[in-house]
Amino acid sequence: MSKYYQVVEDLEINLEELIACYEEFRESKGFSTDNPDNIDFNAICINRKPGDPKSISGGNIRGIYWTYPDNSGKEEQRLEEVEEQQYTQICPEFKGTYIETLYEYLTLRFKLGRVRFLMKPPRSCLSWHRDPEKRLHIPMITNGGSRMVIEDESFHMPANGNGYITDNTKYHNFFNGGETSRVHLVATLLPPKEVNNGGLLNIDN
Repeated sequence: MSKYYQVVEDLEINLEELIACYEEFRESKGFSTDNPDNIDFNAICINRKPGDPKSISGGNIRGIYWTYPDNSGKEEQRLEEVEEQQYTQICPEFKGTYIETLYEYLTLRFKLGRVRFLMKPPRSCLSWHRDPEKRLHIPMITNGGSRMVIEDESFHMPANGNGYITDNTKYHNFFNGGETSRVHLVATLLPPKEVNNGGLLNIDN
């Protein structure tokens, strides 16, 4: 059993329909980034603050994180804190789609902040960093060379309909060492514990 992630095996997800909705949107709309030079980070925001399109622009796309940028041993903050609990409205582009259906289902299972499609191009890697919260990953399109590393543990998340709660409060990164793109639906998980089919799903540290 891992110290850093938990598999959620009972999610009711139509993975084929989710991928089809994503691909249709990607073809028509593309993706967003707060810095076009950062080719390792591509995102499509699924929810936002009610009536506030600016909440899915600029640094809000990535959000606050901490990293060790050099050999000084000094941790540095990047970007500003995002008010995750205020992200409660599906983006208008996804109204009436399966993505909205899935979003509403997930909000019944978990207390969510931002929800995004996160894409990793082939042969790319994130920085070594930590985030304020845990995350729910739902792998959609992946390959055997796509792996997450948390502290000293490396693991692959297959696209089989399961969810993965990852402890992003620990230092981690994600790399796609394959030759095809990787796409996950990723949601910020907020405390407290949430009811899960009559039981408690612990997302606390």
